[in-house]
Amino acid sequence: MKIRSVEVVSVERPPRKTPSTTGRRKSWAHNDEVANPVSKFPRFKRNRALYSARRWPVFGVKVTAEDGTWGLGTSQGRPAAAVVEDAFAHVLEGEPCLAIERLWDLLFRVSKPFGTPGIASLAMSAVDLALWDLAGKVQDKPVYELLGGPARDRIFCYATGNDVDWYKELGFKAFKLACPYGPADGLEGLQKNEAHIAKARQLIGDDAELMLDCYMAFDVEYTVQLAERLRPYRLKWIEEYLIPEDEDGHAEVRRRLPWMTLAAGEHFYTPFPYQRMLERGCLDILQPDIHWVGGLTACVKIAHMAEAAGKQVCLHGGGRDPYGQHFTWAMPNTPWGEFYIGSDPGVPLTEDVEVSTSSGKAAGSQVPVDGWLESLPPGPGFGLHIEEQWLKPFTF
Repeated sequence: MKIRSVEVVSVERPPRKTPSTTGRRKSWAHNDEVANPVSKFPRFKRNRALYSARRWPVFGVKVTAEDGTWGLGTSQGRPAAAVVEDAFAHVLEGEPCLAIERLWDLLFRVSKPFGTPGIASLAMSAVDLALWDLAGKVQDKPVYELLGGPARDRIFCYATGNDVDWYKELGFKAFKLACPYGPADGLEGLQKNEAHIAKARQLIGDDAELMLDCYMAFDVEYTVQLAERLRPYRLKWIEEYLIPEDEDGHAEVRRRLPWMTLAAGEHFYTPFPYQRMLERGCLDILQPDIHWVGGLTACVKIAHMAEAAGKQVCLHGGGRDPYGQHFTWAMPNTPWGEFYIGSDPGVPLTEDVEVSTSSGKAAGSQVPVDGWLESLPPGPGFGLHIEEQWLKPFTF
């Protein structure tokens, strides 16, 4: 069966009928300072919203087969949506809809004249996820079954965010903090970062895991200084401490911190940067984003090369995303799922995910209980539970 059409869409769900729960306080995501790659510029240092794109909407790609069956994938940004509409749609129409590896390779090569990593990789991701969703619907199987079936009985999830007391109350046993300060804050920032970690460790106790997300904010020297300073707090890993292009810096951090578990990859695009990191021994845990790196097909390639190297994969945000949940269920070296929590403490996770679903981002997500995903995702494809009438033309 061949592809009849490829369309860029928005997901417009019916409005929720029940009122939101009022949180106990504002979430950490509302106003906490978080170190970032732009922190060296005082004007933009305080908040990521000061420099982030003015408009970077979630968009969907709807791929429809000749018999009318359709699949949906999502990514972000008008530029990526334009790549799908202007460069990818016409080459996909008429191609066999189940030849996903062939079509990934086709789009990878079509994107060469204007550059594959980045914007085109986001566009590829949305198309690839739509193809997998379509393949599951055509064969009446969930995507994790197309990948070989579940590799585990349940998925352990960690909570990402700085409202650690709330995550502990929810039953999580692993916590990843956002790092507040970076090199621009000097010695005082180092001291405040240590206090941030020490407070969390005291709150969660010795029988829980603790990680630190540094969001591309550091240089090599600062990474080493902070890691050595935080050694008494037994971090499970430190994450994304350098800008992704700095391969030599990643190698130097590995050389200077042989004892530290190192994680990165959410801003790597296509499988090739992961291959280079593995060859140079830079990372222990690879963290692709399934909506940015090139879709499920790219993530499977990364998981296989990581497994051969004895390394693990933990998707960026994959624990609260239906696409990432299917991948994590199916791969043998994906032991944990990341569950980001930006809602106010006191708001139930089911309600938090329901709010995200209104944009199409989390439709079909399972919600962890006591830090575990216990149930396999239901339904064919990714089980998105999105009605066709909710799909409207995307507004550029």
